Amino acid sequence: MNKVKEKFIAAVDGGGTKTIAVISNLNGEIIGEGVSGSSNPRNVGISRSVDNIVDSVILALDSKNVKLDLLLVGIASLAEEFQDRTAEIEKKIKDHIKLRKVFKGRVRVVSDQLVAFNSGTDKKEGVVVISGTGSVARGWKGKKDIKVSGWGWLADEGSAFWVGHKVYSTTMKAIDGREKRSLLVDMVIKELKIKDAVDYNKKIYSNNLTEVIPYFSIIADKAALGGDKSAINIFKEAGKELALSANTVIKKLGFNKDFPLVLVGGMFKSKYLLVSFKKEVKKHNPLVKIIVPKNGPVFGAVKLAIGQINEGIKKS
Repeated sequence: MNKVKEKFIAAVDGGGTKTIAVISNLNGEIIGEGVSGSSNPRNVGISRSVDNIVDSVILALDSKNVKLDLLLVGIASLAEEFQDRTAEIEKKIKDHIKLRKVFKGRVRVVSDQLVAFNSGTDKKEGVVVISGTGSVARGWKGKKDIKVSGWGWLADEGSAFWVGHKVYSTTMKAIDGREKRSLLVDMVIKELKIKDAVDYNKKIYSNNLTEVIPYFSIIADKAALGGDKSAINIFKEAGKELALSANTVIKKLGFNKDFPLVLVGGMFKSKYLLVSFKKEVKKHNPLVKIIVPKNGPVFGAVKLAIGQINEGIKKS
């Protein structure tokens, strides 16, 4: 009797800062993990996005002698700007010179929002709010699919970039003398070794703004934990902005009973942001079930990939 060969999948969470890939069997047991750079095509373009996706998968495989039946990738900004190029991205991944030597299976590219939602629930209907480098809120109910915010760096309210921009402005005002110095400002000045306003701007604009501005949110979190009122207020405001996005999606979908609201992204680690967010959402939606997944979004991709394989087995 021929032994049934164990099936494996590769699941990828492609974000604005980094790309994480894992190799899993159909029981969800992880046997490999790889990390590479950003794969958000809005930030780095499709070619570099594909390169980083493939690199993360190759690192996760790490010469393991396994056959992958499916590679499922969740990509940031896909739903907003690249939906009509999904097939092109899938083909570029499958045909990539580094991958085609070790992978002959199927490639499926989906939105990072779908992946994030599935990391926290098995439900088909509900809402997800992502707040990392960028932010977005999206929900599904019946045939309705609603998305708000997440329109790029200038419209990612409540994100690390949004918080970082607030920190940049607060620091510049203090350096100018338009505001009083604070712990937050002192920490930024010390971290960047700022001499004056001109030096500050040189250090900001000579770097990649999509990297240096979000980094300010880390400094702000430390300042908030140190009791700095301006930093605390920034995070509280960020929580309100994210809640506004969530409440807008909920209202448009017409949820009026118990439903899941999944929160994904590093910004929700801020206690001030999270408390502010929950308060605003619960005020308008008392029946909501707020879920902060223990595992990262990539495990949502694992669930989706395993589900697709199992569905294929049932049909065969």
